Amino acid sequence: MLIVNWKPNKKSSIPVYKQIIDYIKERISNGEWSIGSKLPTQRELSKIFDVNRSTVVEALEELKAEGLIEGKSGGGTVIVNNTWSLLASTPPPNWKDYISSGIHKPNLPTIQIINRLENEKGIIRLGTGELASELYPHDMMKKVLIKVSEKVTSLGYEEPKGLMFLREAISEYIKKCGINASPSKILIVSGSLQALQLISIGILHQGSTVLVEKPSYLNSLNLFQSSGIRLKGISMDSHGIRLDEIVKNINYKNSTLLYTIPTFQNPTGILMSEEKRDELLKICAKERLPIIEDDAYRELWLDEEPFKPLKANDKNGNVVYLGTVSKTLAAGLRIGWVVAPENVIEHLSDIKMQIDYGTSSLSQWVLAECISSGRYEKYLVELRNELRVRRQLALNILEKYFSEIAEWNKPKGGFYIWLKLKKQISMNKLFELSYNNGILINPGNVYDSSNSQNIRISYSYASLTDFEKGLKILSKLIKKCY
Repeated sequence: MLIVNWKPNKKSSIPVYKQIIDYIKERISNGEWSIGSKLPTQRELSKIFDVNRSTVVEALEELKAEGLIEGKSGGGTVIVNNTWSLLASTPPPNWKDYISSGIHKPNLPTIQIINRLENEKGIIRLGTGELASELYPHDMMKKVLIKVSEKVTSLGYEEPKGLMFLREAISEYIKKCGINASPSKILIVSGSLQALQLISIGILHQGSTVLVEKPSYLNSLNLFQSSGIRLKGISMDSHGIRLDEIVKNINYKNSTLLYTIPTFQNPTGILMSEEKRDELLKICAKERLPIIEDDAYRELWLDEEPFKPLKANDKNGNVVYLGTVSKTLAAGLRIGWVVAPENVIEHLSDIKMQIDYGTSSLSQWVLAECISSGRYEKYLVELRNELRVRRQLALNILEKYFSEIAEWNKPKGGFYIWLKLKKQISMNKLFELSYNNGILINPGNVYDSSNSQNIRISYSYASLTDFEKGLKILSKLIKKCY
């Protein structure tokens, strides 16, 4: 779907419908909107342009008459020509055909809308898994950046595994949660997403199966599917993934691995019990099932420190461990790390060099200074205090507006409350109603396509005032969907 960021000037002497025609023609003629692209619906365009639907219809009819657009049965309105192709004997390429035949699959439509609307002013983001701007540690980062400017003499490419200073700092830092890994077993990546991409193209082959918790953050991405890898959901209980279902779903004909977020799982917030962690390691070692442990939320504990990571008790080199500061410090730093056996790290670092020739040197120096100076740990203490306040506010608001229509648990850490509605509804309808009312949510069906009862609520991003306002509106919209 094309993105439209424009409104007609209603004070202009040019009729509004003519302004719309000229705007669409310009986008088509300069190649921004290519042949095969689909326009938003008439209703969506009327909302975007802030005009009556009849005005949009009039503009589209004229464009159809000129042969630029065409209504497809069940497929909306599509661009079928441009002003140059009407004059030229040889039509331009249909970029849609090239795009659709590309290897990487597009995001889910709902995720595409979320990504687009997240940057619109005035929208309240109730599901965003990111820290609010007011939680950014301005004073700390100012001091860190000054220190970095004094230390760094150049910002060239770093070695394939990443800045040694940073890998040494991470090696020391993760010892406190029981992981002993030398810098040679650590790879610096541009966030956990890149780590997953490297694994998908560097370790697994087409036809492989990845077992994931159901629901799972991984289902909101097409990252593995784009590499021809199948995801198989394993249900969860209140203590984490169902161990009895894992062995039943191992595909012995193709390489298989397990992806899990055992600590404050995304989207449910579930903390896997210590007993289940031990048993999971035993099962996976016996079945020779490698594990990807995503530990993005570990430092966001709010009641008590969580159990040790799976990697801390991994005696067989069976666990590939992913860490990041995207959730704890700054998503825009784009820094994460992989801890794995050295031969795996060597292979992944070689692939990474082929993809981007290394993560940002400046970001690596900044994080290395944050960690090695001890400032990062002090900051985390303050952050957890702020998140405790936000969590309690969220629970109070939910009790006020949602007690009759939903159920929820008090999360022990992380950002999320996995809200469960007491009735099944159309998640797509609620999602559309929400963004039409200035509220952006993460519906459960992006984490599990069959989910029609859950919403991921995040208390980390919206301002406290907007958060209550947004939840109040959301409660009314849910009732409309019943």
